[in-house]
Amino acid sequence: MTVNFSQSCEKNKIFILNVLKPLLKNRCHIVEIGSGTGQHARYFAEQLAHITWQSTERTLWISDLSEAISAFNGANLPAPLPLDVSEKEWPIGPCEVIFTANTLHIMSWNNVQQFFTGVANVLQVEGDLFIYGPFNYRGEYTSNSNKDFDQFLKRKAPHSAIRHFEAILALAKLAGLQLVDDYAMPANNRLLHFIRR
Repeated sequence: MTVNFSQSCEKNKIFILNVLKPLLKNRCHIVEIGSGTGQHARYFAEQLAHITWQSTERTLWISDLSEAISAFNGANLPAPLPLDVSEKEWPIGPCEVIFTANTLHIMSWNNVQQFFTGVANVLQVEGDLFIYGPFNYRGEYTSNSNKDFDQFLKRKAPHSAIRHFEAILALAKLAGLQLVDDYAMPANNRLLHFIRR
């Protein structure tokens, strides 16, 4: 196991792909926000060869991400771009599709709000937004494991927390996004699919 490895990415990538694949058959470009270890970027670029998968990460981690995807043997995974959701001008767009996984519960709530502001600025009309991760519903944890995970997040960084689905829905609405589907995923995670109307 290296620094550029996430066990959760390895476990969830095939389940995410199973949802994304039929929805992206007519798309050709995706921007991933917060690509982390690059495992999703490499896997999805390989499995969705018709799509250019543009990874992004904060400047602090961009060199690690660059190294992680450098061995990919294909033209549809370009060099990652530095992107911080708190920036007023994102260095991307207009975007057909935006994807992010396991990021909203790591960000501060202010950054989550800035994320949706950024999406509203760069996602084209009829463009897709996919958000993967754990969420609370009606103010409740969906499992004891999510409750434990939330407490772990808050001990590690007080600004982190599992986000409430209803609060995310409200931010999405302000950004001009309509919820299309809310997919149940393994390990008490969800995959939210929005479209910009």
